[in-house]
Parts: sequence; C-alpha cells; structure tokens
Amino acid sequence: MFRNVFKKTYAKIEPGNEKLDIPEGLWRKCKICKEPIFAEDVKANYYTCPKCGGYFRVHAYRRIEMLVDDASFIEWNKTMPVSNPLDFPNYELKLEEERAKTKLNEAVVTGEATIGNVRTAIAVCDARFMMSSMGHVVGEKITAAIEMATQEKIPIIIYSCSGGARMQEGMISLMQMAKTSAALKKHHEAGQLFISFLTDPTMGGVSASFAMLGDIILAEPKALIGFAGPRVIAQTIGTKLPEGFQSAEFLLEHGFIDAIVERADQRSVLKKLLRAHTCGFKKVKKMEEVGDNTKIVDHKQPKVKQPKSAWDSVVLSRRADRPTAKDYIDKLFGFFMELHGDRLSGDDGAIIGGIANYNGKPVMVVAQQKGKNLKENKIRNFGMPNPSGYRKALRLMKHANDFGMPIICFVDTPGAFCGIEAEEKGQAEAIARALFEMSDMRVPILSVVIGEGGSGGALALAVANEVWMLEHSIYSILSPEGFASILYKDAKKNKEAAEVMKITAKELKELGVVDRVIKENIPLTIDTIDDVVDELSSNMDDFFEKNAAKSGEEIAKDRYNRFRKF
Repeated sequence: MFRNVFKKTYAKIEPGNEKLDIPEGLWRKCKICKEPIFAEDVKANYYTCPKCGGYFRVHAYRRIEMLVDDASFIEWNKTMPVSNPLDFPNYELKLEEERAKTKLNEAVVTGEATIGNVRTAIAVCDARFMMSSMGHVVGEKITAAIEMATQEKIPIIIYSCSGGARMQEGMISLMQMAKTSAALKKHHEAGQLFISFLTDPTMGGVSASFAMLGDIILAEPKALIGFAGPRVIAQTIGTKLPEGFQSAEFLLEHGFIDAIVERADQRSVLKKLLRAHTCGFKKVKKMEEVGDNTKIVDHKQPKVKQPKSAWDSVVLSRRADRPTAKDYIDKLFGFFMELHGDRLSGDDGAIIGGIANYNGKPVMVVAQQKGKNLKENKIRNFGMPNPSGYRKALRLMKHANDFGMPIICFVDTPGAFCGIEAEEKGQAEAIARALFEMSDMRVPILSVVIGEGGSGGALALAVANEVWMLEHSIYSILSPEGFASILYKDAKKNKEAAEVMKITAKELKELGVVDRVIKENIPLTIDTIDDVVDELSSNMDDFFEKNAAKSGEEIAKDRYNRFRKF
C-alpha cells in the first residue's frame, strides 16, 4: 500500500499569464515531447527524456565522463591558435563569443583515456560550438589525435556531431576532409582500430570523411545522418522525403552502419569491442560450471526413424525444427555482437555475423540464417543470401583478417537467391569475390555445415582451413530436385538423384571434401542440441590449438593446398 508514496510524479505545467518562480537550471524541456523534466532526472537517465525516451545532445566533457574509466581522461591540444584563413569579417569575434558561451576552445575535445582498462584515444564533437562544423582547428585536433593514436599503437573512438563544413573558412575547411581521412588510412595500415560513433546530427563534410570510415560504425537511435541536408534534398528533387529518411535506422537498413546502440549501453559495448581488438575477453564459465540450479526439462521428441538413405538425410536437413545458426551462436559463445550491413547497399537478413567471445578468444562469426516460421523466413529470405549478404560476410571476414581474429562460418542455405534484383546487383561477382578473398586470409577459418549446403551459395562461406558437417546435413552441387530436372528431365526423381550425388556427410568425408563429421541426435532440435554443441566445442578447441603456432602465411598455404588437391 506504500509502494507509490515516495514515487516521483510530474505535474503538467500549463502556460498562463502568471510567471512561475522556478530556479534556473532546475528544469529541462524535451524537444520531442515538449514536456518539462527535472534536470537531475535527465542526467541520471543518460541525458534522455524519462517520459518519451528522446535524446538530449550531450556536451563533450559530459560524454567523455559517461564513457571512460574514472579520472582516466587526459586532454590533448586543449587550446590551439585561432585560424581565419580567408580573413572572413568578424569571424574571430564570432569564435571568441563561442568560446565564452561554451567554455570550449573549439568544437571538438580530444585526448586519451581508458575504457575497461583498455587505453584508447578519444575525440568528441560538441554541437554547442558553431554546430560542431569542421574548420581548420577541428580538423587539426582530430588529425593530431589520430596521429598520436597511430604512434602509440592504440585504438581511437570518435563521436561525431556536425552540421558540416565551416563556411567561413571556405576551401580550407574542405581540405580537412582529405586530411582526416588520410590520417585514418595510416592508422588502419598500422593495424589499429577506429570506432566511429554517429550522433545527432552528423552531416556534410564530417559524414563524408572520418565519420563514415570506421572499422566499426555505431550510431545513437534516431540520429540524423547524411551528406546533404534533408531540406536541401527536398528542394532539389522537388518531392517530399519519406519518414525516417537519413535517420540512424535508415542507414542500418541500407547497410551503412554496424549497429544502433542506446546511450545507456554505449560504455559496455565499447568496452567489449576494445577488448576484442586488444587484450581479449575474460573467459566465461560454461553452463555446467555455473552451478546445478538449472532445471532439467524432459522434452518429448517427435518419433523419427533412423535415416537409411541419402534422401532421408535431405529430409532431416530441411526440418523446420532443426536448429539454426543463431541457436549455435547462443550456445557456443559467451558474447556475440551482431554487426550489420555491407557498407554499399543493404543489410541482408539471410547472413548474420559479428564478434563473439569463444572461451576468452575473440572470433568473427559469419552465418547463413534461416527463420523458424513463415514471418522469420521472409525476413531471412529462407536462408538464401543476396549479393549484399555475401558482401557483408566478406566485409566482416576482412575485418577479422585485419585484426587477427579466427573466423567461424555456419553454412545453412538451399543456395544463393536467384532473382532479377540479385542478378542486377551482381550475385555471381559477390560469390566469386568471396572465394577470391577468403583463399589467402591469414587467420584460420572453420566452416560447419549445419543444415543444407547448397551449391556456390554455400561454398562462398566454406573456403576454409577445415570444413565440418553435422551427420545429417547435406552439401551438394545443387538441390536433388534441380539435379533430377537437369539430368533426368524429371524433378520427381529427386530421391534417385540424392543417392547418386554423394551429398551426405559420410560420403563427402570419404571424398575428402569435408574433414570431420559431427554426430547428431535424431531428430536434431533445440532441445537435443547440447550433445552437438559439446562435440563442436571440443573439436573447435583442437582446431584453434592446432593453428595457434602457425604463421599467417602457413595458415593461408594450408587453405590453398586443401583446395588444390581436388
């Protein structure tokens, strides 16, 4: 009965003629829901509105305080000389006014800190100073921070927020785009990580330079992100823009950012990403080591006869209740952060991938993902990747190669999607490029066929040092139905085709196409997956141990020789 006695409530303040005597700074007004909120509540809620969830813009020093370990921030280049390359009238006076108003020297704060005890450079733009537009000093501070990170061999995180180029500095402002990008190229070639975090708004010359060059690109929800402003675009093309255009969600859907991260989660996510690319994860105890409090549920399994033919394995591999790639990811890895998009055109739901923690070892997981019902299968395109899916997969594998992470692929597809749009966007080129690039990667690659492995669409994730198959998965030149249609001129002869195609795990092991067969229960479901996961985990330990002492050249040579024998 006393639950709500001390609960804080808000009274709606109606406008009126009487002036309210409210202490300055006590209230903030949300720009989205227009409601007044206690300033302390805004701060305690990571500068988000406790009523509607809307995001307030965050001052640079407050942002840094929210992200880094206590008292670890050391500022670089706090003050720099004023730059007025065009001798623009009253520009220096304008800068002086901005400094007095914001207590900042310029529109970006740079320095170093630790996040989760990992040393990193950090730069944070502050929209209070001339909308964080980029002139010479902003470009110089960011470039100097990147160069220092390169020299010190540490990652850099840049929080972008900008209206674009600093008009008062003309072409000198534009030169900052090339300068910051060139510095990031050197940082990348030195093997160091750049995490770009996009906040509201990130536009113009900033979005078209360093902001979109991150090894990993994250964004805050609903942030406005783009090159030209929406008003300019609407006036230029003379049409109304769709709702959500140039939002973070729009960019995620179209493949240009890796993830949208809520403000409350940003420190935790950055901490994990930094550890993945530097010192590795902490080992996570396996479920059986945690305790014996977990309940054992006796699930009734459907009765399925032991397979006697190749076609029986085909049927088992296609069962709707067969575990999908995400089920294995959830069981095998202590942490998985999905990374989205091909950075070109889209984010294909048939391919999922991201950084995972395998017993303390950072790995890159790339998988073909089917749905478990009609709605999910529409999102996942029934596990049939488009070109953007293969390009996403390859982008993630290249990232792993750059940062020395082993790659684990889960193969489960009827085949690459065949359709007009897939051909228009270069399906054959996307698959060919995957085969080409995977062939000489210097990190170990393991591919596991967990369901269907159909044609070149499966091979695009299976140019690996070792290829394993679950006992009743299949791996084939095309579907038995397609094979029968081509060679027998009758798709109904699919069972006969399956017998002669040699598509089962046992047959392909004898042919040397696969290296290991993982036993499975009949039928294999999410309730009977644990034995398979245990065997996978045990063999993965052996795989990593076997490759740990090999050089990158040896790992690539092993992979080349594996396929050269056929």
